[in-house]
This record gives sequence, C-alpha cells and structure tokens, in this order.
Amino acid sequence: MTREVAQWENLTDAGILVVTGTGTGVGKTVVTAAVAALACARGDRVAVLKPAQTGIGAGEPGDLADVARLVPGVTSRELARYPDPLAPATAARRAGTPPVTPAEAAEAARELAADHDLVLVEGAGGLLVRFTDEGGTLADVAALLGAPVLVVAAAGLGTLNHTALTVEALRSRTLTCAGVVVGAWPAAPDLATRCNRTDLPAVTGVPLIGALPDGVGALLPEEFADAARRGLASALGGEWQTAVP
Repeated sequence: MTREVAQWENLTDAGILVVTGTGTGVGKTVVTAAVAALACARGDRVAVLKPAQTGIGAGEPGDLADVARLVPGVTSRELARYPDPLAPATAARRAGTPPVTPAEAAEAARELAADHDLVLVEGAGGLLVRFTDEGGTLADVAALLGAPVLVVAAAGLGTLNHTALTVEALRSRTLTCAGVVVGAWPAAPDLATRCNRTDLPAVTGVPLIGALPDGVGALLPEEFADAARRGLASALGGEWQTAVP
C-alpha cells in the first residue's frame, strides 16, 4: 500500500471521504452508494453530501435519490441544484442564483460529521470543475476538510491519462488520494480494459481498490450491498481482489 493511503486500514474510518471522478458519467454516484452501503452494513451512521447538483430541475430526482434508493437509511443533503447540465459555476450563473462555495460545502460536511460516523462528499464531474467563478473546486473542499479523496475512473481506453492527471492534481495540492475505483466494469471487457486493471495502479502510483460491475445501480438494495462487497476492496470494507481473472 502506498504512503498516500497507509494511514487508514479502512478508509471509511477517515470520517469524511471526498469522492471525485475523472470526468462525467464514470459511475461516481454508484461508487458513493457502494461505499455507503458497506459502511451502513457494519453499523455506521452514514451521510452523503452533494454540494451542487446540475442538470436537474426542482422536484426531480437527482443523484441523492439514487443513493437513497440503493442504501435505505442513509442521510442525504444537497446544498444547491441548477437545471442546466453544466459545471456548477456556469449553471449557477445561468440560473441567476448564488453558487456553492468550497467553504459552504466544507461547513456542511463538518455539520454532518458531528452526528455521523462517515460523511461522503460527492462532487460534480471531475476534481477541478469549478463551483464558483473565482475558481473554487472540489479539491478546495477536500483541502479545507483535510479529507482523503477517492477517485472514480472509467474502465476503457483513455482512462490511464485521465486518472493519472487527476491523481497528479491531488498530489500537487498535497491532498491524499484514497485510491482508484472503476465505476462500471463491463461484463465483456476488451483488451484495453483488461490491461487497465493492471496499468491503473502502475501509472498513478495509488492502488486500484475496486471495480463495480456495470449496471449494479439498477439492483435492489440487498443485491446492491452484496455487489458492493464483492466490488470494493478491504480498504473500503469489501472483499474485492486486485488480481486479474
């Protein structure tokens, strides 16, 4: 295990864990729910914070609705939502409403941490997507909280570069990378995908600590918890092994 993740035997013991993606649509919400499901299964009080939800109108179900459906009993909190499917800063500007600042997101996470064992802070898109026009990002939230960051990556071609850049951005800010999880592992992986399972830790310098099967977000809660246990490594409370089948 690398120096970056060695201080916690189980990353959910960190209290607050920030979840980012290498981009949009990589399975970040499903991974967040999977981590929450395993923590709930061991008796932890779990909260999921979504500082900014974009692309969803008022009254429509967003990412937190998916988490609540997959993990009954989890606490969820959304600070703001904007209808345009854009970066939060841009969407807030177009909506004519205030953006969520990193300080506000960090304060909300601390409030939830006061009466929960684990708070998962799920970003919007990638690590450096702007929350504010002044440049505030999820990286700033993690820095304010002193929290480790879990990186959710795609499975296929192109993911090595995107994931390495995300981890490098974390290191340049002296933030702790908790490891990488593949958000949607295909049932029939191609050559690039199979090789990426070995190459991701090699090019990033951090461990691959999970690969959730594509489609698990459609499962019932009990089935989802089982898939989470099989798809996440022991660092996240699961049983997944890194060896390539």
